[in-house]
Amino acid sequence: MDTDAQLASLPERDRSPEPAEGTEQGSRSARFSRLSAAWGWLTGGGPLRRAGVLLSFCLVSLLLVSGYVVQPFLIPSGSMEKTLQVGDRVLVNKLAYSFGDAPRRGDVIVFDGTDSFVQERPEENAVTTVIRKGAAAVGLMRPSETDYIKRVVGVGGDRVRCCDKWGRLEINGRPVLEEYLYPGDVPSQVPFDVVVPEGKLWVMGDHRSDSRDSRDHLGEPGGGMVPVGRVIGRADWIGWPLGRMTSLGRTGAFADVPGPGQGHGGGGPHG
Repeated sequence: MDTDAQLASLPERDRSPEPAEGTEQGSRSARFSRLSAAWGWLTGGGPLRRAGVLLSFCLVSLLLVSGYVVQPFLIPSGSMEKTLQVGDRVLVNKLAYSFGDAPRRGDVIVFDGTDSFVQERPEENAVTTVIRKGAAAVGLMRPSETDYIKRVVGVGGDRVRCCDKWGRLEINGRPVLEEYLYPGDVPSQVPFDVVVPEGKLWVMGDHRSDSRDSRDHLGEPGGGMVPVGRVIGRADWIGWPLGRMTSLGRTGAFADVPGPGQGHGGGGPHG
């Protein structure tokens, strides 16, 4: 048989160097096209569109940082004077107790007072909630009506009482010299003697005569003790106003306090 005739009878081969486009390759191509189009829309257009995209990105980033890392907290009252003043914005470290650490005596904490300071959470409509969360993210509003800022005075197992014969706060039988108190204040005008349950905290404001704290909720469910799980974070810095910017260092007032049961006054009766 003629060789040329044999070659002519064979089916023509695909001489294209690229393989035929399959379903998977087509799907990837379509996704890439959509991403390219979306990116072109975001980066293209006029200055108004670009400004809007940048603003949205900044807001989302701010909300993420505020929700999981550091959140500004507006000081709404004088209960923490002289340490914190009305209108201060403190930066709350939300990671302070996320890696095995626990609140210590002397820490200034922000916590959700539900079931300890507040028995029923106030109702709030969706629009108000969105506005409040957005304003709270930049420190323009208090995050929630149930959020409080106080100083940890007693931790689980501590016996906290006031006052000894010299008018001092006493923890596990050891008197505490509270240098952070508002000038002229005494540790407490109301006597109390409590043992803090495990997993709970006894908290008080630095301006004792102007603070509603654990003392005011002794007769209520929960006894004014704040569950550790309700702690939002530790106030580590004053971020605003500029003239008051500083870190909130740890106080040495509790350095000599023995652990629960180690002092001569530990393990006493509940108040």
